[in-house]
Amino acid sequence: MTDIAKRLDALDWSAIERSIWEYGYAKTPPVLTPGECADLAAVYDDESRFRSRIDMARYRFGVGEYKYFAAPLPPLVEALRVSAYPPLAAIANQWQAAFGDPELFPTDLQALLRRCHKRGQTKPTPLLLRYEAGGYNCLHQDLYGDVVFPLQITCFLSRRGVDYEGGDFLLVEQRPRAQSRGEAIATEQGEIVIFTTRHRPVEGTRGVYRTAMRHGVSRITRGLRYTLGVIFHDAK
Repeated sequence: MTDIAKRLDALDWSAIERSIWEYGYAKTPPVLTPGECADLAAVYDDESRFRSRIDMARYRFGVGEYKYFAAPLPPLVEALRVSAYPPLAAIANQWQAAFGDPELFPTDLQALLRRCHKRGQTKPTPLLLRYEAGGYNCLHQDLYGDVVFPLQITCFLSRRGVDYEGGDFLLVEQRPRAQSRGEAIATEQGEIVIFTTRHRPVEGTRGVYRTAMRHGVSRITRGLRYTLGVIFHDAK
């Protein structure tokens, strides 16, 4: 856990903050090692580690499946969730100020989770996602209750061009009174994309406004792709 914290601390958070403000997301260099990525992907077959499994086609979410971790989270997932939260909370509170919202987010994860639990959101939300050839994920937002932390992360566990092809990470910004703007983000094993959960602040001619963003995954054309999603608020 300490090692993960050191790796995250070593990132260029000034550049990350600028990118999140400008584009609604930031991509890091590799943070997880190949061994850690392989170990996390291997957990997918251990049903005892998860609280639920979702077949995306059944709910018309896309084609593929994902599983929500049960508590306690695997140590690496817990370390990522705990250590990534404080710098992201600082950005989230800057956004709150830009929106003119007086309610700030706590500076540590446990305080946020206590807020979630008071609202009936008690289920952990980190998840592993698995896509085979032909799989994809429709554009969506990860909202699980009244408490929504405005940033989340995805960690890429598979090797693009080796384990799979296709499968870009997608972000679409739904701008008011304008056509939507999309980003297709190619990623490498071990990298992390930090992105907005629901909306981000944008400076307009009449001040700051909220623009909604959704994320998804383009079609996998070959192979098998695993990712780890770390959402900071819990679910009902």
